[in-house]
Amino acid sequence: MTTMTLSELWKEFRLLQSAEALSEAERTLIERFLREEHRARERRRIECLLKTSGIGRPKLLDDFDWAFNPKIPRDKILEYLQTEFLKKPSNLVLIGAAGVGKTHLATALCHQAVLQGHQTLFLSLFDFTAKLAKAKNPYTLIEYYAKAPLLCLDELGYVVPSREQADAFFQIISKRTEVRTTIVTTNLIPSQWGKIFDSVTAPALPGPGLGSPASAILDRLSLNGRFIICEGRSYRSKK
Repeated sequence: MTTMTLSELWKEFRLLQSAEALSEAERTLIERFLREEHRARERRRIECLLKTSGIGRPKLLDDFDWAFNPKIPRDKILEYLQTEFLKKPSNLVLIGAAGVGKTHLATALCHQAVLQGHQTLFLSLFDFTAKLAKAKNPYTLIEYYAKAPLLCLDELGYVVPSREQADAFFQIISKRTEVRTTIVTTNLIPSQWGKIFDSVTAPALPGPGLGSPASAILDRLSLNGRFIICEGRSYRSKK
């Protein structure tokens, strides 16, 4: 529910007549109308953000079964949620085997961002590589993902990208460094990232001291970022 004052609502809707010239009854009536209209606008905006986010079926942290996998660090996830990751760059990499709940957690964080009115893009590395393969202008696609306030790349490690796709991935991460928040879920620990990046790219990316492509990507994600290990059983085994 909006907490904006009548004066703030007046500015929001860019009304010309001064609110001070209204009678008390008129002020009450118009304020009620503007509040309802503002709520409707916010609702439509969030619906649009959710539709274009790629989240699909929204998941909530409240629905996550923490008891099933008690080793998943709930305190660290909730601590991250309490940070200003939607205002300040704060990367997050969730690492764990398939089915432990990484995607659920990442989706819930992205859904929370949408509810707060932030543009969010969520897609798997498979979908990312497929979009790049079909793109008439890869640079436009790179810029699109590089500029999203919150970007989540899911399932890194399940697809080996081509050299061009790996380079595009690096360019996106590089452009987002210290500017926007990126969330990644992966089944690979950092030392294994070379399996999907170093084998398909040049020996080293340009720039002083960057080393291998995998280490360059990890270096950028670790700036204002945190890596969280998710251990446990597959939730799919419950079904």
